Amino acid sequence: MPYHKNKQQAFQAAQQGMEDAEELYYEIVRDSANYGHQLKHLKQEVNEAYEQIENALEVASETQRAQLEKFQQDLGTMVREVNEFQ
Repeated sequence: MPYHKNKQQAFQAAQQGMEDAEELYYEIVRDSANYGHQLKHLKQEVNEAYEQIENALEVASETQRAQLEKFQQDLGTMVREVNEFQ
């Protein structure tokens, strides 16, 4: 994902990355045969979301900054919860 200088575009990219990671997180089936593959995909999405959030934070307004920081906290929670199941 290219870096966006535009505040709104950067925020939307971070928001979409967060939504993609959340979707995978909630759909992951922990006891399925595909768990390892799903987990790998989730980790990729989480890393991309973190990167998009970091990029957006560089140009964010105060309102956007608060939401982006909440996204970071939510991603951290997801990572901790997934690690507990491994």
